[in-house]
Amino acid sequence: MADDREILLALLQAALAAAGPEGKFAGRLPSPPKGRTLVVGAGKAAARMARAFEDEWDRPCEGLVVSRYGHGCPTRAIEVVEAAHPVPDAAGQAAARRILALAQDVGPDDLVVCLISGGASALLSLPAPGLTLADKQAVNAALLASGTPIADMNRVRKALSAIKGGRLAAAIHPARAVTYLISDVPGDDPAAIGSGPTVPEASDPAAVRAILRAAGIAVTPDMERVIAANRAPSAPFPNQEVHVIATPLMALRAAADAARCFGLAPLILGDALEGEAREMGRVLAGIALSAAAHGLPVAAPAVLLSGGESTVSVRGTGRGGRNGEFLLALALALKGEPGIAALACDTDGIDGSEDNAGAWCDSELLEAAKRRTLGPEAFLAANDSYSLFAALDRLVITGPTLTNVNDFRVIIIR
Repeated sequence: MADDREILLALLQAALAAAGPEGKFAGRLPSPPKGRTLVVGAGKAAARMARAFEDEWDRPCEGLVVSRYGHGCPTRAIEVVEAAHPVPDAAGQAAARRILALAQDVGPDDLVVCLISGGASALLSLPAPGLTLADKQAVNAALLASGTPIADMNRVRKALSAIKGGRLAAAIHPARAVTYLISDVPGDDPAAIGSGPTVPEASDPAAVRAILRAAGIAVTPDMERVIAANRAPSAPFPNQEVHVIATPLMALRAAADAARCFGLAPLILGDALEGEAREMGRVLAGIALSAAAHGLPVAAPAVLLSGGESTVSVRGTGRGGRNGEFLLALALALKGEPGIAALACDTDGIDGSEDNAGAWCDSELLEAAKRRTLGPEAFLAANDSYSLFAALDRLVITGPTLTNVNDFRVIIIR
């Protein structure tokens, strides 16, 4: 019989397998072009997507994709470069400039294949005219610390970019283009995934200014001019198409299938849960306690599955990501309730800035912390879930998974 930790990890692996690009191009490949096939892309899954595309495309291709440091993998013809995430760096700027130049060089007989996944917003960083990389780095870091939802963050990123928000699509036009997306955003909106480099969306300067004000970010005169002047295409270009090939819901359904194999009834709470991580932890703890005590909304033995992207308003100076913060708040709210165990991980393999995908807990966590004279409440107040879970040997470390369909959360109820 598998113990709860083994089950939690098995469900995570099932979710990650479903989130990969392998086999996802079948039935979606474009007809071969008369000219050349150029492949460009960005994101944490970009290298793996490039390799999977090469495996299924039986003609010559060339191109360039950019992924996060440590998230590359071998490819045959498509060049892979690496850059910083979540705050962009000069390597990402150079890659974005090269990709835009490649797109501008295609002819009417050529085909451009675009591979976009979560993380592309930071990795494909080309400041709009009038801004510097330092400007974008400062705004990005401030947005991350403010707890701004990902959709709003990406709206700001588009407004300050020379390549996102459909601007890459404009550079490719009138050539034929096909975009393949792995979604890391609630709702799977193609315009929001990686800030939509090939998905036109009309600019909304007033909305961008409102987001910045809400996050407490001062709008400099240079930034104000850019936001007003940096218009994006508002309608799709002819001869260009978009396919979403992997989503958070696919991962959750795969985990649900795996749960049934362990004799656990799965309930998917949703694939687009958003909000403060610690508040989400308290809410899901309440649902788990209801299931344990009353069999509602599902009777034990069962698992609660959810995805989406929580946020953390950083108040402390500690280490940890949104999944660790969620899990620590959940454990505190459960108060050691017997028969409940949980795992929360980022499907890209990195939760926040450390080396872990997330963490796991069970009913013994709080007692184990007490024996070590570790105060979980203090770690939560300091946004330092990593240190507590590391001290208690509860981290989940997968290494880079080379995909990204956002957060994965599972709660087992016995």
